[in-house]
Amino acid sequence: MPPPSNPSAQPPASPGAGATVDQWLAYLEAIHPTEIDLGLDRVLVVMRRLFRRKPQARIITVAGTNGKGSAVAATEALLRAAGRRVGAYTSPHLQRYNERVRLNGDDISDDALVRAFEAVEAARGSVSLTYFEFGTLAAFVAFADSGLDDWVLEVGLGGRLDAVNVLDADFAILTSVDIDHVAFLGDNREVIGFEKAGVLRPGIPAVYADTDPPRSVLQQAAAQKIRLAMLGRDYQLSSEPQSGSGFPEVILDYENQPVRLPAGPLPVKSMAAAVVAVRQLEPGLSVSAIEQVLGSLSVPGRFERLGSSPDVYLDVGHNPHAADWLAGQLNSLKSSGRRVHAVYGALADKDVEGVGKAMAGVVDAWYLSSLKVPRGLSAHDLQARLAKAGIADASAFESVGEALESALSACSPEDIVVVFGSFFTVAEGREILLR
Repeated sequence: MPPPSNPSAQPPASPGAGATVDQWLAYLEAIHPTEIDLGLDRVLVVMRRLFRRKPQARIITVAGTNGKGSAVAATEALLRAAGRRVGAYTSPHLQRYNERVRLNGDDISDDALVRAFEAVEAARGSVSLTYFEFGTLAAFVAFADSGLDDWVLEVGLGGRLDAVNVLDADFAILTSVDIDHVAFLGDNREVIGFEKAGVLRPGIPAVYADTDPPRSVLQQAAAQKIRLAMLGRDYQLSSEPQSGSGFPEVILDYENQPVRLPAGPLPVKSMAAAVVAVRQLEPGLSVSAIEQVLGSLSVPGRFERLGSSPDVYLDVGHNPHAADWLAGQLNSLKSSGRRVHAVYGALADKDVEGVGKAMAGVVDAWYLSSLKVPRGLSAHDLQARLAKAGIADASAFESVGEALESALSACSPEDIVVVFGSFFTVAEGREILLR
């Protein structure tokens, strides 16, 4: 995620021929006075210059508070298994910007990404775009140039006013509605639900991946004559204990065709929603093919295991709802005598106290890291906020590397280390563990 620009600075010169991806990204960070500027007017102007008509592809838009990246990954993989050529757009990235734009299963190349940036730059003229808006339009250009059948698009923030929403969805997945990004979306589920349901379009099929949609979501669906396929009403999930992994086995029952979902690393509700969506979009895809695809699916930074003896997990959960899910995953693995060591770093606008309360019952030792990025909290500020959640004994470190090193040195081979919180936290931890 880029730092906010200096509003008083002179507009930078556009990168010239032969510019690298990094040079383009530095330019994108500097051309708009704010990091986030919700609204579709500016994006629509440039979009219409790039595309005379709606792209000839099926648009699947994924919105929600948590679980969007997993839903995109599962939908992408299942559509490809059905023989479709698929583009997937997600954000933010962990290591390289190219991760955000996937062309039929592969990260976009530097050359293709630069060509897309050049196309957006040529089309925008004097229109100012944020880093995210520019990148979103570049992804659309890359998808169109590749002649893809389906575009699976993750909303960046909210839905109604997000740049992704300049394209009318042919299918929508709403993963969940919870409290996050309060300054932009509001401080209650009804208001936030209204924003996220803004990706719906009249008459399109849609899935809601949880059992308790806010009234605002149901009202928008009704107003647009959409019947949401809802967990608990239109499809069911059941589970039973399973030996070995520590996770329960999960069965999705939709249209009287049970599908076994893999237990463990990805949110099962997101995977189930993807299955329900693809069963409507590609009804010929067999149950055995679905189970095979999902059984091998993983997403970097989503309860990703990168070490053993001790087991080390990475997760980008950064709000109470996501932390509650993460705590459940860790509890499934935590046997008698096995301790959980948590390396945690967060941004200033996050509900640290809520995250602490969600994780307090499963974490035995806390290692807090300062984040030296815009809006990053210092480890000592984290200590103060977690103390309000009743977590008084937490160690402070100046970097994720120092916190991770201390956690690894303090635990036994049977213990668990989890690096979680901000994408910045997980990205730094992941880079260290992959060396």
